[in-house]
Amino acid sequence: MSATSIRILIALSTVLLTLWSQWSVVPGESQLANEWLRDHFIRMRLADVPEKRIAVIDIDEDSLAAVGPWPWPRSRMADLAENLLLAYGAKAIAFDIVFPEKADQDGDAHLAMLGRTNPIVFAQAFDYAMRTTPLHVGKISGDVPVRSGRETVSATGYIGNHAGLAQSTALGNIGMLPDADGMVRRLPLFTRYDGRHFPTLSLALLGCCDHSIDGLQQQDGYWRVPYARPWSAYTFVPAADILNLSAPRDMIEGRLVLIGSSSLGLSDRVSTPLATSTPGVLVHAAALTHFLDRQPQPGSSILANSGRMAAVLYSVIVALMVIFTLPRLSAIANVALLLGSSLLWIGMAYWLSGHDPSFSTTGPIAANLLLLAVAVPFDWQLAQRRSRYLLGTLQQYVAKSVVNELLRSDLADPLAPRQCHVTTLIADMEGYTGQVESLSVIEAAQLTRDFLDCLTRPVLERQGTLDKYTGDGLVAFWGAPLPISDHADLALDAAKQILLEVQQLSAARKEKGLAPLRVRIGIESGIAMAGDFGTRFRSVYTAVGDSVNVASRLEDFARDLPYNIIVGEGTVNLARRHEFIRIREVVLRGKGKSTVLYTVAL
Repeated sequence: MSATSIRILIALSTVLLTLWSQWSVVPGESQLANEWLRDHFIRMRLADVPEKRIAVIDIDEDSLAAVGPWPWPRSRMADLAENLLLAYGAKAIAFDIVFPEKADQDGDAHLAMLGRTNPIVFAQAFDYAMRTTPLHVGKISGDVPVRSGRETVSATGYIGNHAGLAQSTALGNIGMLPDADGMVRRLPLFTRYDGRHFPTLSLALLGCCDHSIDGLQQQDGYWRVPYARPWSAYTFVPAADILNLSAPRDMIEGRLVLIGSSSLGLSDRVSTPLATSTPGVLVHAAALTHFLDRQPQPGSSILANSGRMAAVLYSVIVALMVIFTLPRLSAIANVALLLGSSLLWIGMAYWLSGHDPSFSTTGPIAANLLLLAVAVPFDWQLAQRRSRYLLGTLQQYVAKSVVNELLRSDLADPLAPRQCHVTTLIADMEGYTGQVESLSVIEAAQLTRDFLDCLTRPVLERQGTLDKYTGDGLVAFWGAPLPISDHADLALDAAKQILLEVQQLSAARKEKGLAPLRVRIGIESGIAMAGDFGTRFRSVYTAVGDSVNVASRLEDFARDLPYNIIVGEGTVNLARRHEFIRIREVVLRGKGKSTVLYTVAL
């Protein structure tokens, strides 16, 4: 499988991971990282605006100390409700307290009468846990019709009120099912039990005021509570102040009232995204705030389902981006790109989470982590293998600077044969056989090495590619594997330097009484095919083409001329920094027409 195919497969896996994260969420049971991030978004989005439509009557520690220990007589609870309605002008009342057992008869009768004739909602708590013995305490009532297709949550048991209170006009469910980490983030808006449907406390309270709510986005019957205000934004009134009528009337008048307890002794404490321990009545207060704030906006139905599609689209864009950047950027740059895109997604998720409560905010981040863990190391390994291959092959032929440039390039296979414009230089020692026939093997080898050093060093210093040694000479070219705009001039520079170094070597030999040396150089430019033309047994990076053959003919032709460097017309036409001397016009072997020979002015 090719590297590109593997990159596409990895990218596709990240998109599938995002799809799975968006449509596999089980409310309260999975993706705690998603919930953790959403909790932070909630705390960042809190608006500390006073909530003047709701009042919370708190049976707190001071009220218990002033009025008496819990449980209070039902007559006192009836007085509390009656004072709220008559003395303080409460709009409607909801108890976050269940009364499963009968108590003082007159008090029970008074409370039941108030429930039948006033906008009072009594509480009942449904149980959702699978128990060996289901809870069946008291009596449940207050079921409501539910439109077809609405999602509901099935209960396994209940704690209801005693029969006298069960005849009240409105009852609401205060049962909650915390998430796996113990946090209360969702409420069952409607609970299904024994074929009947029961609303949550806040919905039942709104129903008393003819305030209907519809179109809420649920997941498996659960509705995510959008905690929008800190608890300090709510009005808390001690229950004792209502009973003795000392509370200011404007704190209650015209408001929806929730009666609950913050007392630790009553054990009505839950963990929410806002605090690890808070009165359960405030969860219903947060739900009420959202219902009262809820104003349909243009396009809100689209935004309400936008999170999942945005997450998938984001992952597709990142996957396509990574397929493009992985082979072109360094591992560090790709890591920085993925981290930056993750931060961008967190910003998008923050905005989307205010409109869509159901999508996974961390799904795309998990996909990016997969890319960081798999795709980046994979391409880093490819780069290392490619580097070793290039180093192992090209360092035999080209200068280190050229190898480094190739490693930085985005060529898929820089050694693959490709047509390019090159300048070829072929150099050879004249009379090599005569030079070495009188030398020992060691002396002949040393002469060959010294001579080839004079040829090789100028080629590599001027970004040339060493094609091969030809015994006492070499073949080199410019313009491959990397294109070079001034390849003709560079080849001529190298030829001049070769001539100078050979002259210096020759002078040193003459001082020792040895025969002088002469180098013949042929140079021509033109189109050639350059690349790795080797076999599976050996790699050979070379250039083939007519211009290469002409350079060989020019080098050979120099034996009959008094010039050491013979230059073809192709090189003369391309060179910009050199001057030339026209020698003569000849017909080279294998050519049908004449060729003008030049030498470079020294």
